[in-house]
Amino acid sequence: MPDKIVLLPDNIANQIAAGEVIQRPASAVKELLENAVDAGATEIKLLIQDAGKSLIQVMDNGGGMSETDARMCFERHATSKIKSIEDLFHIKTMGFRGEALASIAAVAQVELKTKRADDETGVYIEVENSAVKKQEPIAAPTGTSIAMKNLFFNVPARRNFLKSNAAEMRHIVDEFTRVALSFPHIFFSLTTNGQQLFHLEAGSLKQRIVQLLGNNYNAKLVTVKEDTDYMNIYGFVGKPDMAKKTRGDQYFFVNNRFIKSAYLNHAVMNAYQEMIATDSFPMYVLFIDLDPAVVDVNVHPTKQEIKFEDEKIIYAFVQAAIKHALAQFSVTPTLDFDLDASIQQLSSIQQPFTEERQSSAASTSLFKGFTQKHQAHFIEPANKTELKHWRDFYESSESAVQSRESDPNKGDAPLTIHHSPVTQSLPKGTPYHAGELTQLLSTYIVTPSANGFILIHQQLAHERVLYEQLKAAAHGKPIATQRSMFPVTLELSPADAAVLGELMADLQELGYTIEPFGKNSFVIQGTPADLEAGNEKNIIDSLLEQYKHFSNELKFSKREKLVRSLAKQQSIKTGIRLTEREMRQLVNDLFACEQSNTTPEGNPTYLEFKQEQLEKMFKG
Repeated sequence: MPDKIVLLPDNIANQIAAGEVIQRPASAVKELLENAVDAGATEIKLLIQDAGKSLIQVMDNGGGMSETDARMCFERHATSKIKSIEDLFHIKTMGFRGEALASIAAVAQVELKTKRADDETGVYIEVENSAVKKQEPIAAPTGTSIAMKNLFFNVPARRNFLKSNAAEMRHIVDEFTRVALSFPHIFFSLTTNGQQLFHLEAGSLKQRIVQLLGNNYNAKLVTVKEDTDYMNIYGFVGKPDMAKKTRGDQYFFVNNRFIKSAYLNHAVMNAYQEMIATDSFPMYVLFIDLDPAVVDVNVHPTKQEIKFEDEKIIYAFVQAAIKHALAQFSVTPTLDFDLDASIQQLSSIQQPFTEERQSSAASTSLFKGFTQKHQAHFIEPANKTELKHWRDFYESSESAVQSRESDPNKGDAPLTIHHSPVTQSLPKGTPYHAGELTQLLSTYIVTPSANGFILIHQQLAHERVLYEQLKAAAHGKPIATQRSMFPVTLELSPADAAVLGELMADLQELGYTIEPFGKNSFVIQGTPADLEAGNEKNIIDSLLEQYKHFSNELKFSKREKLVRSLAKQQSIKTGIRLTEREMRQLVNDLFACEQSNTTPEGNPTYLEFKQEQLEKMFKG
């Protein structure tokens, strides 16, 4: 029988390797940017066409390559960074594995232009399907320009798995952000389809963070810096009030290499314990420098997961450094026994406390309240007039509440519960029986059932109602839009701008009219008619945060994630008092839903307590 085992041709072997290294356009962006950094460049420009599907080009002013190196760099396992096995455990460069350019050349059409400073001419090479098609000398500036065109042109099945342009562009921006944050002393620019998205002058780390993540962080960053013999940590963390509902702005770098580490993230979360809500995430950009010999970066194809020789030391050090930084900048509660110098300038401190002043102070009702028995709650009759305006304020507020209870249409209601188009006919078997409704803890609604009572969670119930209304709107029943009398301008970070650009068409059907207004700016021209005006900016900010959360956690369609995000973001929150009418409307709308017992994420909207259960509970 003939032998069965044969060696794979180089081009097929390269395509298989490319499956690990180049998963999408953003993977190629990462490899090319890191090579430019390793080449010693001080200026790096990234050009993108068609979200990287048509063109990814990186131009740098680094050291360049000789003619031989330019030809060799496309070979498998070709690298200038490793000579022996010992070098693998002392890596200080970004790219080192020797498969990046070979993988790119296997799945794209590549054009390379490169020149060293001492060479009179540069070299131009064309590579397609791992084969060199053209090589010739050219005039070129010092440095390297590498362009990869038509990604996955020879692997159509892989190309079909790519997402929409907006989604792929978001991944490219993520990779660009990570490299640009690592090297703030290098100039970076990103241009997509002829429009410059980023222009990042060389500067400090703080300047680079603000440029990339948004101006809202400018006054909200706390410096972290701790040095020891074993490791150094430096960077910035956000103040607790900047915590978000998503993990978006969280960056860890080890020896300037971006990593993902749930273990180290847990250390950061522990440092913020009791300062932020349990479902919120702090912002941080942290760099850890330590001996490469105690780190293994070669445990994952993308090099984003690493192993430490002693994880417990790193964990404790990160947690302690952040706690120290937050305490040092008076973010955490502290007792400060040092007297503020400005207090010394007050007249009450500088002027002597004479006997006349002492007797005058001792005769006041405030002094008596602290020094004499039964004076703490005593109010002199003569002073009743001074408290009249407080009583008027209290009585007017109380009467307003009573008026609102008797007529919910009066005054400013805290929310609007939208009417479902099918609130009258409830499905058979619904446990709800129209009866008296009671609100508990400004969170739950209690209503009688046939054989007990139902406990409804107002936020989760409203989320289910809104989800079904929005889903109907997204499938052919658009929500009415109310045009804003004074349109609101929205300034976003480039990453958020890419997300909003992807969602604009779907938001239009859900009642939001949003138009681009220059670089990373949008104008909110209209919102759903039943939303209160004046809060448009916060609504869109919250929506983007919620959408990114769903994008990270769930594998749903774009429209499904958007509908879920809107339902969660617009639902009434716990802690809000509801009138009888609002409770009645919410309960009716809930039990008119196709699936009333759970939220879109599967959490229960209500619990039913039956008489038999209650009796068992009391009997023990």
